[in-house]
Amino acid sequence: MTATGTGVRIAPLRAEHAEQVLAIYRLGIDEGNATFETTAPTWEAFDAAKLPDHRLVALDGGRVLGWAAVVPVSDRCAYAGVVEHSVYVHPDARGRGIGLTLLSALLDSTDAAGIWTVQSGIFPENTASLALHRRAGFRVIGTRERIGRHHGTWRDVVLVERRSPGVN
Repeated sequence: MTATGTGVRIAPLRAEHAEQVLAIYRLGIDEGNATFETTAPTWEAFDAAKLPDHRLVALDGGRVLGWAAVVPVSDRCAYAGVVEHSVYVHPDARGRGIGLTLLSALLDSTDAAGIWTVQSGIFPENTASLALHRRAGFRVIGTRERIGRHHGTWRDVVLVERRSPGVN
């Protein structure tokens, strides 16, 4: 899959992308509005947590410009088709449609696998992410107020979800 007009290719996220993927993750963490995490995980921890069939990168030649991945929300069988996702784009590559292309490819992948709900929690200050998710067909479920502390400050999280169109 190619991001329209960008020449960027979407491909499976593999171990050879690890260094660049984790660097992009660290940049998002450092910006302060992407996650409650304060440090990027090791590749081993990242690799073990993310579902292998639903991990993608946006590539410009050999350069990773962004990534998307999912984790299961629960090990209970009732939630087998529910995942939480992340999508990160390198700051230098934003505004080029890469995030939407990654997220769309991820949703194609999860839909094909029978995953019925893709969800995420987004800081309300991350207006670009909220707009991206609206464009990708996500809806706001609500806001979890003061759900966690981030660098000593209570933060809210906007819950978004997207139901697979194949679910009745």
